[in-house]
Amino acid sequence: MLHTLGLEYCYDNGKKIVFPEIGVQRGQRLLISGFSGCGKTTLLSLIAGALKLQTGDIKFDSYDYSSMSSLLLDRLRADHIGYIFQTLNLIPFLSVSENIALGIRFSQARKSRISNLNQEINRLVAALGLDKEVLNTPVNRLSVGQQQRVAVARALLGKPDLILADEPTSALDSDTTKKFLNEVMEAFDSSKQAIVMVSHDASIAPYFDSVIDLNEHYA
Repeated sequence: MLHTLGLEYCYDNGKKIVFPEIGVQRGQRLLISGFSGCGKTTLLSLIAGALKLQTGDIKFDSYDYSSMSSLLLDRLRADHIGYIFQTLNLIPFLSVSENIALGIRFSQARKSRISNLNQEINRLVAALGLDKEVLNTPVNRLSVGQQQRVAVARALLGKPDLILADEPTSALDSDTTKKFLNEVMEAFDSSKQAIVMVSHDASIAPYFDSVIDLNEHYA
């Protein structure tokens, strides 16, 4: 599904990161670990097509990033990638249900995979351990753990092929992290989807099929 080739990225301050080659198949759960500043978020942004390639290439199914315009990369991301941001990027004054529905707002392809939007939102909410009574609650009235689950539900809505998660457990304690990861792994479709998560917390490695440690490649 996903293959990165010779990726390098040079920041404005002159720092350069050389990323290892990455291959991800459908059903795979990949953890990319490493300390703060080793390029984890940059790598996710490159894979999402949100950051322009400098050196190297990324292939996603039949798509080749190096030959795609920014507009085509935006369409690829909207249709095929669910992104769980470190900062969550929820709209505070919108309800839980409204925030989740934003996951398909810009993608007709993902909308077409849903026969009943309310039922699908209810299914995801239940799978992620959220009480359905919160569906009409503004997200700024939820706990951090509940907001994390809303962000995951938004990313999973419409069954995008690839889920990218940027430090989704960074604000959670150990017990909540375990519960959260169990729920995430249960909610995503292992027959069709793949998940790539980045985290500084190496203790979550048992939840994944494979782990890449960027510390080993950082210079």
